[in-house]
Amino acid sequence: MYILKYAIITGASRGLGASAAQKMVSEGIHVITVSRSENNSLKQAAEQSGAGYTHHSCDLSSEDQVLSVFAAIADDVFKKAEAVYVINNAGIIEPIDVAGELDASLVQKNIQVNLTAPILISNLFLQKAKEADSKVVIANVTSGAGERPIQGWSIYCSTKAAVNMFTMTAGLELKNSESSSKVIAFSPGLMDTDMQMTIRSSSEESFADVDTFRNYKESGSLRSPDTVAEALVNLVLDNDLENGRIYKVNDLL
Repeated sequence: MYILKYAIITGASRGLGASAAQKMVSEGIHVITVSRSENNSLKQAAEQSGAGYTHHSCDLSSEDQVLSVFAAIADDVFKKAEAVYVINNAGIIEPIDVAGELDASLVQKNIQVNLTAPILISNLFLQKAKEADSKVVIANVTSGAGERPIQGWSIYCSTKAAVNMFTMTAGLELKNSESSSKVIAFSPGLMDTDMQMTIRSSSEESFADVDTFRNYKESGSLRSPDTVAEALVNLVLDNDLENGRIYKVNDLL
């Protein structure tokens, strides 16, 4: 019997999100991308492979847009899906600056995109899965920065630490309620992405470790998004996930 599967991926226009979406398409899974702009090469790949593909434009820094767009997606997919996967991948690093010099509007945007949006999306899909007597697998993309302080990254470190705690707590709740749904976090390590370019362009006053990150690029220490995405998708599709666990790419490759 044919099983209809859906993968909803935020921030899929580039980087890890785009690579994960491509991998899902190659697995024959209907991909729903959510970002401000559409990835045309992904759209073409889906059309050529015959895999389903849908794009929703959404500004994840807008609570109203997040709630309306994802409610519509959830209402649609749970009517017909046998399996639903959500990858909360979208994230921003800015503001990169020391406390006392932070831009208030960038602080608010960072918290909304990195933390509030994944929580709202997870909450909504867990609710809809329960109502539909179905299940959902949610992967929240986190960072090693959520486990240690890094000068200039106070907001990014804080939001990723909070994502980790939300994931662990939600996973505990799902386990205690004997739910079939899963919530995990995935730490992708160092990747060659636009975020890394932003980091490398920081000033030493704002980010003391900027030379270290420039050396990562120069020495070829950054993994490709495709390599990391393959590990992420293989993990999400694994039936033996541990609820609330923070999986690290170094343990999967």
